[in-house]
Amino acid sequence: MGLGKWIGGVLGWVVGGPIGALIGYGLGSMFEESSESVTDYQGNNRTYQDSYEGQRNSFLYSMLVMASYIVRADGKIMHSEMEFIRQWLFQNFGAAAKAQGVQILLDLLEKRTQMARLNPMAFRKTIAECGEQIAANMSYEQRLQLLNFLVNIAKADGTVHDAEIQALREVAAAMRLTAQEVDSMLNLGSDRIEDAYKVLEVVPSVTDDEVKEAYRKLALKHHPDKVASLGDEVKKAAEEKFKAITEAYDRIRKARGMK
Repeated sequence: MGLGKWIGGVLGWVVGGPIGALIGYGLGSMFEESSESVTDYQGNNRTYQDSYEGQRNSFLYSMLVMASYIVRADGKIMHSEMEFIRQWLFQNFGAAAKAQGVQILLDLLEKRTQMARLNPMAFRKTIAECGEQIAANMSYEQRLQLLNFLVNIAKADGTVHDAEIQALREVAAAMRLTAQEVDSMLNLGSDRIEDAYKVLEVVPSVTDDEVKEAYRKLALKHHPDKVASLGDEVKKAAEEKFKAITEAYDRIRKARGMK
């Protein structure tokens, strides 16, 4: 599937603000292609903007923009981080779109370099504005899932540097999420009991009832059904995250002898 197929529907809130300004400079005629109408299975003529593709593709472009900030946070671009993004694009949209999506990301990284030559803080300011745009147009649960993808990109090389953690917290704050939510996701999958508490966003001194309540709150806001409109692969990733949260809760429960 080529870019003309999966870019459809993106001409909504994404194009009207700083995200559109950042990605649009390198896309040119691709935006014109995305306005093509299609015929649905009932034979009705419609645009991609009328379907769930709009939400999914806006999520995709937001991820690419924010990823361009995370992958360079430690001063270098790691192959493992780029490969994580390639595989995500391939799983969602196919081989052609994977190559084109990576090219968009590379263009964004080049744009970052160009902006830095004029003003070292310019790209950082633009990313903050993009986060505000995302916060105004995405649901809380969708923003959490977007943050989870960014955390997984940072974790892809096996080491999350302090600069990457700081960048993740900046992005989270811009999207109206918390540093605590960043720390929770950074500790998903850890076998350490102290990290399990961080996943649940509590300290070890809390009561059993507070542990249960913390898990209930996390289970509610991270439930995979909350991001089902973004496509099967995004929902699958949310299911894996949900499973890791449950495993952290079970580790605490067993350590405490809770029923």
